[in-house]
Amino acid sequence: MTRTPIETERLILVHPQAHHLAAYVAYCSSHRARFVGGPFDAAKAFEKLCAMAGHWNLRGFGRHVMTLRTTGRAIGHVGALQIDEAEPPEMTWTLWSDDVEGQGYAFEAAHAYLETAAAATGAREMLVRIDRENLRSRRLAARLGAQPDSAATSPRWMPEAVTFRIHL
Repeated sequence: MTRTPIETERLILVHPQAHHLAAYVAYCSSHRARFVGGPFDAAKAFEKLCAMAGHWNLRGFGRHVMTLRTTGRAIGHVGALQIDEAEPPEMTWTLWSDDVEGQGYAFEAAHAYLETAAAATGAREMLVRIDRENLRSRRLAARLGAQPDSAATSPRWMPEAVTFRIHL
């Protein structure tokens, strides 16, 4: 398990930490969480951030918090989640605030993460599950080279998901 941050021109991707909680709670309680089953209250947001942090201990890889290189502000998360070991890891990304949307941060972070994903996860491919209505994320998946998987079944926890696969 590597603890080294992933750095890009504008971002530093770090492991989830306690000081990210306020920004994450704000995201979870906002309309931005609608594509992942939210909005959520502060208690559920706390549980979700704990799960994100704990995933690293259970799987040896996980999701990073995107922070702005210039200020350290947490603006989203990116990386792999693997609930079921029988499936490939799932690539995820989320921006936490409207004011950072449309500036290329999600692509920059996801692209940088994918460059390290095979070594980090041991996988040759990743799933990408996106709510059918989340057109921005669907476009980003395509831009990252993900291919639609029309044979995939949506998971119980995201019945409106469209599934893509990214080969690493």
